[in-house]
Amino acid sequence: MNVSTIGRIVFAVPFAVFGLLHLVSGSQMAGMIPSFLPGGVFWVYLTGVALIGASASIIIKKFIRPVSLLLALMLLIFILTIHLPGLGNADAMMQQMAMSGLLKDMGLMGAALIVAGVFRDGVPDPRV
Repeated sequence: MNVSTIGRIVFAVPFAVFGLLHLVSGSQMAGMIPSFLPGGVFWVYLTGVALIGASASIIIKKFIRPVSLLLALMLLIFILTIHLPGLGNADAMMQQMAMSGLLKDMGLMGAALIVAGVFRDGVPDPRV
């Protein structure tokens, strides 16, 4: 197993864990959904399924490029709708948590874009 394979799997596994946490703790996470978005807990469960699917796709090397691009888009949506508004919280601890989430998702988004740029049809793109 080469370093790229290990890196791809290590990148994908946290998304499976995050997805499972969304499914197990959906009702507790529903409060994080922006108030302008109807459906509440539905979005938490949908996100959980999407994260698990993205993880599986990246691990088995199927549709890596489009899945990684969609994953980057989802992370950007999290940054814009959850973390940035959280920075305006009056509670300093909540601000710190929002900043941590923002930076985590920004880093993961960057890695997803790198994965999307490196892989084509499940194999590394020789042009990269």
